[in-house]
Amino acid sequence: MARRDSKIPTQRQLRVGEEIRHVLAMFLERGEIRDPGLEGTPVTITEVRISPDLRKATVFVVPLGGGDADRVLKALGRARPFLRRQLARDVKLRNVPDLTFAEDTTFDEASRIERLLHSPEVSRDLARDDDRDGEVDEGSAHGT
Repeated sequence: MARRDSKIPTQRQLRVGEEIRHVLAMFLERGEIRDPGLEGTPVTITEVRISPDLRKATVFVVPLGGGDADRVLKALGRARPFLRRQLARDVKLRNVPDLTFAEDTTFDEASRIERLLHSPEVSRDLARDDDRDGEVDEGSAHGT
């Protein structure tokens, strides 16, 4: 089967990853993880990517309000054994995946691209392209 070689996650991986995301988010929301690194910093779990064998899960997190991501990642790393026990209790899997926490930088990357698109240089280039498109359209409308 070609599915094993591809990087596209299976429906099962997506479903298990989403279930793990919900359970972990619930623990964070309730404040069940008592660690000084998480105090006063709301954390969002944006995605959980799970390996094809369902034994490893990468949990992508974002500290809201621009909190210190390294501090949050270290705190979640310390809470990993507790979180795995809770997952074993709440998610019915043969094996509880090993959790790895990583900062989700997609929002920062999207902001960077947004800034680039609105920069004067790009706006100027887009205006030039619009002018050229108008000239081509006018020429084709006059019988060419």
